[in-house]
Amino acid sequence: MSRNTKINGLLLLLVAALAVLPIALGMGEGKEEPFAGADAQAETAITELKPDYEPWFSPLYEPPSGEVESALFALQAALGAGVLAYYFGVRKGRRQGAALAAAAGAPDTSGASGTAAAES
Repeated sequence: MSRNTKINGLLLLLVAALAVLPIALGMGEGKEEPFAGADAQAETAITELKPDYEPWFSPLYEPPSGEVESALFALQAALGAGVLAYYFGVRKGRRQGAALAAAAGAPDTSGASGTAAAES
C-alpha cells in the first residue's frame, strides 16, 4: 500500500468520525433542534437574554420553510464549488498545455519570453 493511499484512508476515517461521533455521543440530546445552525442558536440566546430586542433590519427574502432554506444553501454551495473547480481546471489545463508545447519545442505564446527574445 502506497503512502498516498494510507493518508487518503486516514483522512476518510477522520471525516467519517467527525460526522458520526457527535450523533453517537449524543451531543444534541435534550435540545429542541439538536443540530441547528449558529444563526438559530444566536437568535435563541438573544431572545432569552433580551426579549424586547428589535433587529436592525429584516431579510430581503424569507424562505417559506426550512427545507427551502436548506435547498437554497446547498445550491449556493454547489455553485461556489463549481466555480472553484472550473477555475482550477482551467489553470491545470493551461499548465499542461504549456508543458506539452515546451516538450514539443513550440515557441512560448505567453508573451513574457517572446517579447524578450524579439527585443534582443
